[in-house]
Amino acid sequence: MKLYSRTTAVLLTGLALLSLSGLRCSSATVARTGHPAISQESEKPSAPVQQVVEKAAPEGEQASVTTDFGYEVIHIYPHDPDAFTQGLVIDEGNLYEGTGLLGHSTLRQVTLETGALLRQHKLPENEFGEGIAVLGNKIFQLTWQSKKGYVYDKKTFELLREFSYETEGWGLTQNGSRLIMSDGTSRLFFLDPESLTVVGELPVWDANGPVTQLNELEWVNGEIFANIWKTEYVVRIDPDTGQVRGRVHLQGLLTQQDRQYNPDVLNGIAYDKPNDRFFITGKHWPKLFEIRLVPMK
Repeated sequence: MKLYSRTTAVLLTGLALLSLSGLRCSSATVARTGHPAISQESEKPSAPVQQVVEKAAPEGEQASVTTDFGYEVIHIYPHDPDAFTQGLVIDEGNLYEGTGLLGHSTLRQVTLETGALLRQHKLPENEFGEGIAVLGNKIFQLTWQSKKGYVYDKKTFELLREFSYETEGWGLTQNGSRLIMSDGTSRLFFLDPESLTVVGELPVWDANGPVTQLNELEWVNGEIFANIWKTEYVVRIDPDTGQVRGRVHLQGLLTQQDRQYNPDVLNGIAYDKPNDRFFITGKHWPKLFEIRLVPMK
């Protein structure tokens, strides 16, 4: 009996050790393969890859009810179809536009009613212009991959200074005291307009997780409006929490006849606060639209 019991005990111990070893191997395999990273392709090659996250909102944040809008066209203005629009601002009745493409990037002031060019500053041939913002008597302009921005006198377009940043430059707006910049990811950056250094960062999210490809920006009645690159909608962002409060759906602005100009994506948002006017255009679009936002049922 003692020999049988000892042999049985040894066998049972060995089986137990094999079982535990197998469980460890299975757990390690699940840990390595259970959550693969998913990348998002982008024509802008240096845009960072986003990884899937399991939670919809940042820790401590609760998603609230969102509201979507459609639009009604109020007026259509001519727009230079050669302009690769990257930023659009209306300030004190003056329309300013930043354009892109290497060798064609500009800062310009145009007449809203006719689209006529009033003033223009050309960027260096090797720089790709991006978003613009007007704050006080200055105009700020980003470049895409040069990690360099410019500050101009609003009235004369005289170059006042340059500044640098660590990310790509995409969209730019301001809330009255800070510049707000996008870099094509799900993050927005707040810059001090004097030191032009980053003083805050805001992750943008909705019920499905991070919202990426944030591009052209505009400050509208206490919200940040952001065009999502390569789409025909704009998201409305809570500047305190980063939550997307809803979308503005802008499909169908261009006609088939407009397609003869080979228009690129929607990419120009301007809000005229004193007159409550909202403007939309795009890269190589022949038209600039004044629209009214209409809540969707």
